[in-house]
Amino acid sequence: MLATPMTIPEPVLDLRDLLNTYLEPEKVAIILRAFEVGSKAHEGQTRKTGEPYILHPVAVARILANMRMDYISVAAAILHDTIEDTPLTREEIETRFGEEIAGLVDGVTKLDKMKFRTRHEADAESFRKLMLAMSEDLRVIFIKLADRLHNMRTLDSMQHESRRRIARETLDIYAPIADRLGMNSIKSELQDLGFANLFPWRHRTIAEHIRAVTGDRSEIIADIHKALKRKMNEAGIPCDIKGREKTPYSIYRKMQAKDLSFSEVNDVYGFRIITHSEPHCYLALGGVHSLYRPRPGRFKDHIALPKSNGYQSLHTILNSPFNLPVEIQIRTQEMDILAEKGAAAHWQYKSGEITSGSAQVRAREWLMQLVEVQRHSTDSMEFLDGAKSDLFPDQIFVFTPKGKIIDLRNNATTLDFAYAIHTGVGNHAARVLVDKVEVPFSTRLMNGQTVEIITDPAAHPMPEWLAFVSTARARTAIRHYIKSLEQADTVALGLRLLETALNTRGSDFDEVPAKRMQQYLKDNHFARQEDLLTELALGNLLSNVVAAKLAPEVSSEESGDETEALAIAGSEGSAVTFSACCRPVPGDNIMGFLSAGKGVVVHRANCRNVRELRKQPDHCIDVIWAPIRRGMFEVALHILAKNVPGVLANISASIGKAGSNIEKIEQPESNPEIATLLFIISVKDRDHMAHVMRRLRRNRNVTRVSRIIA
Repeated sequence: MLATPMTIPEPVLDLRDLLNTYLEPEKVAIILRAFEVGSKAHEGQTRKTGEPYILHPVAVARILANMRMDYISVAAAILHDTIEDTPLTREEIETRFGEEIAGLVDGVTKLDKMKFRTRHEADAESFRKLMLAMSEDLRVIFIKLADRLHNMRTLDSMQHESRRRIARETLDIYAPIADRLGMNSIKSELQDLGFANLFPWRHRTIAEHIRAVTGDRSEIIADIHKALKRKMNEAGIPCDIKGREKTPYSIYRKMQAKDLSFSEVNDVYGFRIITHSEPHCYLALGGVHSLYRPRPGRFKDHIALPKSNGYQSLHTILNSPFNLPVEIQIRTQEMDILAEKGAAAHWQYKSGEITSGSAQVRAREWLMQLVEVQRHSTDSMEFLDGAKSDLFPDQIFVFTPKGKIIDLRNNATTLDFAYAIHTGVGNHAARVLVDKVEVPFSTRLMNGQTVEIITDPAAHPMPEWLAFVSTARARTAIRHYIKSLEQADTVALGLRLLETALNTRGSDFDEVPAKRMQQYLKDNHFARQEDLLTELALGNLLSNVVAAKLAPEVSSEESGDETEALAIAGSEGSAVTFSACCRPVPGDNIMGFLSAGKGVVVHRANCRNVRELRKQPDHCIDVIWAPIRRGMFEVALHILAKNVPGVLANISASIGKAGSNIEKIEQPESNPEIATLLFIISVKDRDHMAHVMRRLRRNRNVTRVSRIIA
């Protein structure tokens, strides 16, 4: 304990008094002991404001105490900067306060003492560590959010550029995390402080407008409040009605999103009805709808369908007789606590009282998904980008065929749905039905749709999927699969190219002496044989040049053998690509060109670019189609059609009935009579392409269809 009460600063006394309202004396004593240790460790350090540094951790601890967090979190908050900024070590903290407090302090600690190439990379690595620490114990992020909140409250002492950088980071990272965890009160303050420091003039102007509008409408607002209270009393609904003013940041976001002026954003004030039970919420909804006419399409039931962060409430907007829209939120007392404190509310309840759909459980599920994402991420920057994309959810709700609700971010595709079910479902997705109608994988989903994924063991992720999936989980899974295959596919292709070149010289890969191979690898700085084969497959080395070094005894002229053509099956991975200029499909006569960094690029033999490619004969290779091929191949079609309503859907249906997928549609020109359409579709081979074109020619709206030839 401290020597005398006089040695305790007033903020610490205030913190002690607050802690005594909900913690046992022995736990408060541990927190005061943490202050004593932290104060000594930070002795002589000051903040930019000039005050002793220890008062910052105390302020962070008070924010957590106001949330009624447990003593371990509050003690760790007081010590949260000691490992980073003082000689105190994790081991010393663990010895004095135990593993749990030491683990929380370490989880919050940044990685500033490590060396990174850029500050942005250091921030990304710190964020990655923070997310992983959160997955072990959510209290890490509660401390970090409280730390950021107090830093934002005292940001005036920083230089202008530092304020802007920290404000941007707060809006980009920390406010969305608070939102994802359902911690609305912290989220709102972080957003408003971030906005005020990033765009001070805009914030000040909007805040002044809000004060003016609220003052002008004070009598109207009071009348609406009385009318709502009277209606609830008549219906016998026990409740508390609170006014709710929009923040400058929420007004600014709405002005931006809908391109409105401030005068057009007129719902700056609303009401929150807090009642006793869920049935009371729906009774209250009926009451307000009978008082004022509801606006069509502006009702949301977040009680039956909670948000991804566990938030529950009924939202409705009414037309009042004062020509003022009235926004109403209706929820229970418990829902209100959870809405304000989110996952942190868990520590206000005894163990076992939090339901399976709570913010605590949903936060844990989200963090477990992040752990899976980081496990397959190649670096911190990739992980940061993926995590940030999931911090702005704008959720939609769709259903499995069995009626299970799956929540996804807005603009999610059918593939995002597949990966949300399970990575294996996404990796082997072959077809997808939305409301029992087959659609492309790139289809964006809408609220309430039922989605069925049909899998096939032979199906596998394609690189082009990355262009339209929107969730980090889907992107990471696709990248991981492609990278796992890429190396093996590339090495196999490099071996085939070298084997072909050696056969031309009358030799064989197995006949190359091991000593000669090792000497070649050493002379050319290859650590492994696989590295050589990879360079061959990517076109960075020419196989005939390497073959001449490995089998110098017999020249290609002496061997008399014809060059063996490389068989293309469509399953070679990224080491073989099909040129977009002519889009070859099985059945076309083809040639191959070794392009540095790209590997073998396959062209149609009559492609207009081939003449130029033939000027580099060492890079040209003979290729043929393998007897057994896998996958689908893109082909471009030029279609002239009657410009009538529904023609695009009509043509798309014909293509679908012919067993082809549409990858892309363009309409470069049209007139009242004729529409010019460019379709890129997937086919198995030339016969399949011909079948699609015949079906299109039978369509009464199509006047001409032809394949686009480079």
